[in-house]
Amino acid sequence: MNQAFLDKVKHLQEPNMPSSYEEHDCIFVMKNVSDKVSEMNTEEKEANISKGVHYSEMLPKEYYPSKEYLNLFYKSLSASALSIAQHVANVAELIVKEKGKDVILVSLARAGTPIGVLIKKYIQFKYGIFAPHYSISIIRGKGFDENAVAYIVNKHQSANLQFIDGWTGKGAINNVLKEAVLDFKEKYDVELDGELAVLADPSQATSIYGTREDFLIPSACLNSTVSGLVSRTFHRDDVIGEHDYHGAKYYEEWEKVDVSFFFIHEVSRYFRYLQTVDLEKGEVVNSGMKEVLSIQEKFGIKDINKIKPGVGETTRVLLRRVPWKILVDDLNNPHLEHILMLAKDRNVSVEVFKDMNYSCMGLIKE
Repeated sequence: MNQAFLDKVKHLQEPNMPSSYEEHDCIFVMKNVSDKVSEMNTEEKEANISKGVHYSEMLPKEYYPSKEYLNLFYKSLSASALSIAQHVANVAELIVKEKGKDVILVSLARAGTPIGVLIKKYIQFKYGIFAPHYSISIIRGKGFDENAVAYIVNKHQSANLQFIDGWTGKGAINNVLKEAVLDFKEKYDVELDGELAVLADPSQATSIYGTREDFLIPSACLNSTVSGLVSRTFHRDDVIGEHDYHGAKYYEEWEKVDVSFFFIHEVSRYFRYLQTVDLEKGEVVNSGMKEVLSIQEKFGIKDINKIKPGVGETTRVLLRRVPWKILVDDLNNPHLEHILMLAKDRNVSVEVFKDMNYSCMGLIKE
């Protein structure tokens, strides 16, 4: 740690971002911007993005999930809780094997946060270790929140961090993380591990994963109500100062309908039934990005960020974006029942496209 690091950490405040998780399960190293930023609806947000406004400079309007989406969440959770528990165990065992028992878990908000809580719970269940767990912001085009990372490293006097996300889409966040880790090393002489741990790695973009199957992780169905009632992260210079953490909003009004704890409980109660397997890290081949580049060329899509591969990303396209078309590998794929339902509801065309390893891809309207 050099003088630049010491100068940075002396200006940092203790994080005070509220969430519906217990503090011992997750600390959000963020700035509460609930009363400072207005939300935008999907159409406004997409129009601004098309004009060049960075997505992190806006907060999308979040709505209370409809009965249909809640039913989808409960149905998918009921069907997959045991298998998710096994995937959590797989990735948690790899993390402990790689990082040891003094590991510090750092989830990438938001999709990584529920998975990080589950990994923490598993390590506690299996090894009796209360691994610290934080959630921080990472933004495409901006990197991770350096203030948040500096705070965690300084607090524990350790750089033994394991970054966690929910799944890999095309592997873009992996690349953002690796670049951020290199920048952090260059600026502050602190060496971090940029290898991302995920529950599902259908793009084969990381070596630490629970599974490479492309399936629906139930937490992808909902927004803040399964992620500690915390919004997407936000970064705009007029609100986030030099010594601030990246921002987020807390949805106090939805406390009575929050299922964040329910999701954790329903998965973690299966930990006692699992068998431990001695796993090795997987080979990274980045097949996902290759497929995305092929789709980009075939469909003449200018912006690669308009292509969202995998069940999780496609679900989010249908729930939160303005979709153009959905590609599926097989109309009878059991993982895609909800995709077909959502596409029908939103009047989005579905096209069978056999030449891909993903179950589906969501294409966003130009």
